[in-house]
Amino acid sequence: MTSVPWSQQLAGDLLAGPLPRRWAHSQGVGRKAESIARVLGADAELLICAAWLHDVGYAPSLVKTGLHSLDGARYLRDVEQADPRVCALVAYHSCAHIEARNRGLGEELDAEFEPPTGLLTDALTYCDMTTTPYGEPVGVETRLSEILSRYGPGAVVTESITEASPHIIGSARRIEALLVT
Repeated sequence: MTSVPWSQQLAGDLLAGPLPRRWAHSQGVGRKAESIARVLGADAELLICAAWLHDVGYAPSLVKTGLHSLDGARYLRDVEQADPRVCALVAYHSCAHIEARNRGLGEELDAEFEPPTGLLTDALTYCDMTTTPYGEPVGVETRLSEILSRYGPGAVVTESITEASPHIIGSARRIEALLVT
């Protein structure tokens, strides 16, 4: 089962109590996905569901590997029986494959989930990386700087985001170009 109301409810159930700031971010990402869904056509609902669910792997009850995208995607697949495409989008959102590799989890990620490609991947990255931790809209470069500042030098997230930045900016620019047409 995967629908927008179900995705909103599940994300809220997992994040609102233990991680209110993460919940605020997820709400902002979900709202942004709803606002740009028109560019996805038939895949609009898929984007919106993945946007609401993209960070559920941060929920304390779901943390297993320390890679929130993998933990969240596994939970969605194994416990919630979510649409496999939503699971894959959550697993790989915002260049998570780079962090997975840097954490020694790249092979596990690739073995368990088919990497999504194209416009859906760009759209989810755009929604995530143009939303602050408090759920407010922000430019992609500002968001990337905030992440680097929050984690600091030497952190695996800092290393991964630094490597992923050109791809993330590219995704944002491609979606921005579609939104002005």
